[in-house]
Order: sequence, then structure tokens, then C-alpha cells
Amino acid sequence: MTYQTIDGVRVWGKPDESALSQAKTCALHGHVVQALLMADHHKGYSQPIGGVVAYDGQISPSGVGYDIGCGNKAVRTNLMASDVLPHLTGIMDRIARKVSFGIGRANSEPVDHELFDDPDWSAYAAIGRQEHDKLKKLARDQLGTVGSGNHYVDLFVEPATGRLWIGNHFGSRGFGHKTASGFLNLAAGREFLGNAPGEKMDQPPVLFDLDSELGDLYYRAMKLAGRYAYAGRDYVIRQVLSIVGAEADFEVHNHHNYAWRETHGGKDTIVVRKGATPSAPGQLGFIGGSMGDISVIVRGKDTAENRDSYYSTVHGAGRVMSRTQAAGKMNWKTRTRSGGQISPEQMKRAVREFGVELRGAGTDESPFVYRRLQEVLDAHAETIQVLHVLKPIGVCMAGADEFDPYKD
Repeated sequence: MTYQTIDGVRVWGKPDESALSQAKTCALHGHVVQALLMADHHKGYSQPIGGVVAYDGQISPSGVGYDIGCGNKAVRTNLMASDVLPHLTGIMDRIARKVSFGIGRANSEPVDHELFDDPDWSAYAAIGRQEHDKLKKLARDQLGTVGSGNHYVDLFVEPATGRLWIGNHFGSRGFGHKTASGFLNLAAGREFLGNAPGEKMDQPPVLFDLDSELGDLYYRAMKLAGRYAYAGRDYVIRQVLSIVGAEADFEVHNHHNYAWRETHGGKDTIVVRKGATPSAPGQLGFIGGSMGDISVIVRGKDTAENRDSYYSTVHGAGRVMSRTQAAGKMNWKTRTRSGGQISPEQMKRAVREFGVELRGAGTDESPFVYRRLQEVLDAHAETIQVLHVLKPIGVCMAGADEFDPYKD
């Protein structure tokens, strides 16, 4: 086995003490079956990112986090990368103009979707008409927008075949964030739409019994936010396919920041994965690296170690430097930063040397702030098989100084 067990927590890769401490706290609260850390783990809010906690009959809105259903979609196109490379500058300009990036952004082209007739909207109506109407309007306005932070739209070449791939990574936008904060408010006895006081990073997880009223409402709302995130990623991929004039002949779509009903060891469990990808035998996943690193398509193996991982693996390379460490502290009045360890010049040089056409992004998303993806994949070699290796040629993200309240 390539993992170690530390105070009951199964740990892949090199243990990060702050994330391990959070995982231990999670393991001590509620009806926990098993707590685990994937090799890309690092500190998060309450439950560490890259952390997995399996519960008996309970669900954790703080464990799922604020960006419910955040995930990755990748499609292989019918084009060769060589078909687009001569036009890459113009293509990336069009992606940056057409796709809406940034916090709080509404889609300039409102999207109608069957999701807005989903019966699970009744979970919000049960909380209150104002809450239902406000969140539904927000969801309508933002469907198909990408957000900021580590959320992206990428063009890739598969070196082995020369084929052009398109990938994206984002979640449920303001709708998911307000859903999470709303249920955390209810758990604390506050109004759903009230101002959250700013919970502490190391606080114990918030837990609902799944068969309680709040647990049932949250579970239904979470599933709806997850479907919303899928609809958004589908929409953006279609936009980019149109821009490059391509069709998709293969796709992989998966998510993290979610709670799944699963059976492990003959026991029904609720598995909360924050920044961890499901990897059941045969299940495909798209795992992104940094803008200066590979990304991969993987498939879960049928092994004892994969069973021990509760069929979970990494969702990315994992941060080794916080946003503030990398970019410095932001003065929002003057819109200037100070004290960052990574300069824009360093970042531009690294990305240029890797052969990437970049739009947007700040030094807090530079290659220097992430582990190398291959390192964390090696730690899970007994649980996943790499099927396709992808190298980014175009990366589009929100602008460098977008405020990012979405911590997970």
C-alpha cells in the first residue's frame, strides 16, 4: 500500500500538518466511518481540500464547501492542435471576450435550461419564497459564467496523438455559494439569507442527520446545485467548440465538492469529497494541473488500495503556496498588491517557456504555487490509470485582481 494511516486518517502523499490536523478534527465529530487525505491535500475551510470523510447517515455542508459541484469537463475534438496553433492568439482573444469570467458576473446571453423546472427547487421554497426567488434569479443570471480563483477554460494538445482537447473547471457560482452559506446560517440559528459571520478555518464540521428536515433539504439543494454546475460546464464547452469550429468525439465530466450515497465494505455511507475526485473501477476522470503543467484523463482501477481510498483520488496538483503568499496582500482601495513571492515577470516567463497563450490570471495561479501533477499521480498509482496526457496551449482565467471569496 502506498498510503499511511496517521491517527486513524488514511494519508496519500506527503502529509501537510495543517490539513492533517483538520482531517483529525473531522474524524472526531459525528458518525465517521473513515477520514482520508488525497495526495494533493492542503488546508481548507473546516474539511481540508483533498479531504474525504465517509459518514454513517450524516452529511456536512461545511465539508462539501461553498463551491458545490465544482468539477472538470474535458472533450477531445475532431481537430488537430496544429489546425489551431497558427490562429491561437485570435482564438484565445475570442474565448476571453465570449466567455464570462469573474466574481458576480452575469451571462450577457441568458440561458434557458430545463434545470429551472427541476422539482428540487421546492427545497428552497420550503425555506421561504424570498429565498427561492432570489437564488433562482441568481442561478438564471449566472448560468454559463466561469468565476475566478482557479477556474479556467483551457485548450490542450495531446502530445501522443496531436489532437486538440478543450477543458474547463468551475462550479455552481453564486448560487452554490449562497446555498452553502444559507444552510450554514440555518445550522447556526441565523436567517438563511443573513450575513455569515466568517467561520474559522479549523472549526469542527457542521453536520446534519440525513433523515432530518434540514439534512433532507440540504441534500436536495446540493444535488440541484451540482446539476447546475454540470449545465454551466456543458454550456461553456459548447461555446468554445463553436469558437474553434470543432466537434467533440469523446468527453469526460466529473465533479468534487459534493456528498455521494455509496456502499463501502457492505455499509451504506455518505462520502463527502472536498477537492477529491471519485475513482470507482472503470470510472473516468479529468484532473487538471497548473497552467505550466500537464493535465490527465484517468480511469479508476479495481484494486484493494482503491477500495481502501473509498474510490477517491486527487482533483488537481494541490497548492503549496497560499494566494497571499504568492501574489501579496491586496489593498482594494488602491488596487495594488505588496509582499508577494511571485512576480508577474516570473509568471509570464514560466508560462511562455511552457508554450502557453495566457489570458487573465494572477500570480496566485502561477505554476509556482502548485505541486507538479505527476508527483501526486504517482502517489495514487495503485488506484488510477492515466489514459491521456494533455499539455495546455491556451489558458483563459479571470483577471489578475478579481476578488475571490470562494475558498473551496
